[in-house]
Amino acid sequence: MSGTSADAVDAALVEWPDDRAARPFRLLAFRETPHPPALRDRIHALAAGRVQPAEALRELARLDVELGVAFADAARAVAAEAGVGVDAVASHGQTVGHFPEHRATLQIGDPSVIAERTGWTTVADFRARDMAAGGEGAPLAPFFHHAVLGDAEESRVVLNLGGIANVTWLPRGGDPEAVRAFDTGPANSLIDGVVTVATEGEERMDRRGRRASAGHVDEAWLARLLDDDYLRRPPPKSTGRERYGMAEAEALWKDARRRGVALDDLVATLTAFTAESVAGACRDHLRGAQDLARVWVGGGGAENPVLMAAVAARFPGVTVEPADAAGVPRGAMEAMAFSLMGRNTLLGASNHLPRCTGAGHAAVLGEIVPG
Repeated sequence: MSGTSADAVDAALVEWPDDRAARPFRLLAFRETPHPPALRDRIHALAAGRVQPAEALRELARLDVELGVAFADAARAVAAEAGVGVDAVASHGQTVGHFPEHRATLQIGDPSVIAERTGWTTVADFRARDMAAGGEGAPLAPFFHHAVLGDAEESRVVLNLGGIANVTWLPRGGDPEAVRAFDTGPANSLIDGVVTVATEGEERMDRRGRRASAGHVDEAWLARLLDDDYLRRPPPKSTGRERYGMAEAEALWKDARRRGVALDDLVATLTAFTAESVAGACRDHLRGAQDLARVWVGGGGAENPVLMAAVAARFPGVTVEPADAAGVPRGAMEAMAFSLMGRNTLLGASNHLPRCTGAGHAAVLGEIVPG
């Protein structure tokens, strides 16, 4: 898959049981293949609606094929690294539009190209079926979180810090009907965006939180950021770059220059915004969260020690750590999730949690292209 940051293709090769069980599992190999900067910029431009109207459909079609090639090459590379045979590929694709208010979502990276270039049966387009069943099409990874990271004795939250932040509440006991999950708001999307805009592309992220650590949080601005209709909206809910993307990042940097706020201070404020919006979502929308014992963290934000410290500070008495300790490397979590979902598609078994997405019933998500 390629996430909302569109910075790389994540490929995980996972061995699952032959039946519908999720444990035991083995991660055989994982690799991250960065997108060339020009390709990443084209993805962001398409998702932001910044392609000239006369060229938009052509660019959409071109990227659909080019990303299909990139995903196929990543799948073959991770299989070659492990030196084992592959049964099937599950591809989340690249999201370029997510509009739950219209029951519409679009992930590109043509699965027919993947199947043709690899020779392997390919499962893709997972989100559309959830939306057709009345859901938001997101979040889908909680199905994996519950199956792999839930615990009978300990209440946990799984926090993914990608471009967008999302949480999965796993209360002790393992009841899938008790799982709750939703997007809390931005994680890295606004931080990456303002750094990219302010440095004119010389920097693309706040690597290891260096800018945030050098800056100071503007508390008044933080309060304004937290006064956000999306944050107040109850779950199920999902969001994306349509709301917290490059256009918003450009507006923030323009406002910062007008106010005389330094880039490092803006990044520090946005880092605090991510941490506080996550903590606030747990306080406001997770029943029983006072029983929380552990937060497993995945996604690129887990590589940012300043962001991780900001999150941990808002969960006193709770163990906050990368999910690597549970056998799920922080960068591999999302790819592993869709691997399990694809396995279930091929078994004809449900592979989402309708209570998390708002779907009216359980379904088998994904379309199959034979190898």
